[in-house]
Amino acid sequence: MVPLDIRVIYGDTDQMGVVYYANYLRYFEAGRGEFLRAHGRSYREVEAAGLSIPVVEARVRYRAPARYEDLLRLETTLAEVRRVSLRFTYALLRGDDRRLLAEGETAHAILGPDGRLMRVPEEIAALAARPTEAGDPTRQRRGPPAKDDRG
Repeated sequence: MVPLDIRVIYGDTDQMGVVYYANYLRYFEAGRGEFLRAHGRSYREVEAAGLSIPVVEARVRYRAPARYEDLLRLETTLAEVRRVSLRFTYALLRGDDRRLLAEGETAHAILGPDGRLMRVPEEIAALAARPTEAGDPTRQRRGPPAKDDRG
């Protein structure tokens, strides 16, 4: 599990003052990026190696609303590795009371440089079982990510 803290900005909310439902999928994407960075990789590096990891299925279950200025804690786990696919799971908690606000999962295909399905590379499959310092809830991650992953 890799945690990511997210502060809800005004632009993430809808007319009712709660986080717009589709933004939870953006938070999940940020969680996947942080998961890779916590394991010494980035999406940019994966793509530079000729791999694509498109979302092929997404599910979100909304439990309670997140609101403007809430500090959220997203916990991302690589829950399953199959021959040509991955499944990530997510738990979104309010930071102050640890209330579960949403949970979900995304399924991903692995595509090679030719755009065809390919076997999950071993270095990615190994991430499912490998603990990280960021995944240890008793430790705080300090400093910037190891690799720049903007763009």
